Amino acid sequence: MPGLNYTTVADPIMRSVRRFTPVFACMRTGDRVLDVCCGTGAQVYEYAVLGLQAVGIDISPHMLGLSRYYSEKFEGSNLSFQTADAASLPFDDAGFDFASISLALHEKETVLQSQIIFEMKRVVKPGGSLIFIDFTCPLPDNIFSFAIKSVEFLAGSEHHRNFREYMKRGGLEEILMQTGLKKIKQAYLKAGNIMLVQTAVD
Repeated sequence: MPGLNYTTVADPIMRSVRRFTPVFACMRTGDRVLDVCCGTGAQVYEYAVLGLQAVGIDISPHMLGLSRYYSEKFEGSNLSFQTADAASLPFDDAGFDFASISLALHEKETVLQSQIIFEMKRVVKPGGSLIFIDFTCPLPDNIFSFAIKSVEFLAGSEHHRNFREYMKRGGLEEILMQTGLKKIKQAYLKAGNIMLVQTAVD
């Protein structure tokens, strides 16, 4: 896997978060978990190595192309990826124990954020959980947050606009409140810049 891309640059930075997530959420071997907007598939891989039935979806063929690295690295049959729209998931109701989304909501418009969360709730069974990983709002004043702001600025005008709106509206806390989700617990990682939240599905 030569060259610089999300898999070689971003995934190593986020590896500790990826590995902590299933432990934080108390996922167990055999649980079915969907990772929405899965990007390179790094989170899906960490689920699969723990024996979870892990599925990743992303609308970007380029990002799913990068996920081949993890597909080839993993020898089991409990890991899969497919192209799909997070706002219209191609799965039956209540088919998963967990659904997660990592560092993706902040780059979406407000209406799309709500649509994605509605779909995540729909495909998770009652008693299951939704897991959200995104930037803390406000970001702390440290080097890591400076790097985040720089990357978001360089990601393009639309991306940066959505990031600024996410921060202006109160970040993940406000999104979860507006969508009526019941928080179970939360944690802060990467010098307080990353917020990890588990919510209940009734």
